Order: sequence, then structure tokens, then C-alpha cells
Amino acid sequence: MSSNLGKIDVEVEVKTPVDKFWNGIRDSTNLFPKASPNEYKSIEVVEGDGKSVGSVLLIKYTEGFPLVTFSKEKIESIDEANKTLVYSVIDGETLKYYKSFKGSLTVTPKGNGSLVKWCCEFEKASDEIPEPQIIKDFAVKNFKNLDAYLIGA
Repeated sequence: MSSNLGKIDVEVEVKTPVDKFWNGIRDSTNLFPKASPNEYKSIEVVEGDGKSVGSVLLIKYTEGFPLVTFSKEKIESIDEANKTLVYSVIDGETLKYYKSFKGSLTVTPKGNGSLVKWCCEFEKASDEIPEPQIIKDFAVKNFKNLDAYLIGA
């Protein structure tokens, strides 16, 4: 196995009930820019309906966002029953650093709220490329921002 293959897992507890949080994730094109206006300029659906497998989203980040200005993500699989979504990055600066980048997230009930499990699997473009810690931190912040937005909504 190449040393350039890597995986990061993170769990985030949120206060929003599981169905509401999952629906928020599924409505990311509308909600992420509202919940995290400092990070997202816009999210556009460029292929499909934005929710089904094969859909492609164009995510534009705000000025000052580190390393990336945009990314295109394709929905690879969705399991509504288990509230799991898998996506891959197919375009954007991320692919300068990582030959492949696939993310998955699962939302499960935890008390009155939810537990969000996010995992990414990646292949670094070269040995010098660091682990995608910045992407992990962004994912965590994103879930917390969405949680705060949904609780207030």
C-alpha cells in the first residue's frame, strides 16, 4: 500500500435531532452558505438535482478561504435509511494536493441530538503534501455551524 494513501475519521455531536440534521445535510446547496457565510460564497447544482446519486455540486468558497477557491463534488451514493452520503471531489484545487479525495458522512441519533461521523479517504499527490487537517477542521466547523443554524431556524 502506498504511503500516500490516507484516511481521517472525525465525530461531531450536534444538538439538532437526527432527521432535521440529515435533511439539512441533504439541502446543503441552500443551507451551507446560510449557515457558514464566511466560508461559502455559493453552492450550485451543475448536474442532476443536487440530491441524487450522480449529482454534481459546484462549491465556491469566499475570498480568504485557505488553499481553495472552488471544488466540484459528485454524489457517489446515498443511503436514506442509514442516513449516509458518500461524495468525491472531481475538480478544484483540492486535486492539486490529492489525486483522489472521497468523503462520507453518516448521521445517527445521540440522545436528543445527533452524532455526525465524517470520514475522508485520500491519495496525496506527493509525499510532501500534509494530511488534510484543514479539510477535517472545516468539516467539523461546518457541522457545528449547520447545527447552530438549524437550532435557531
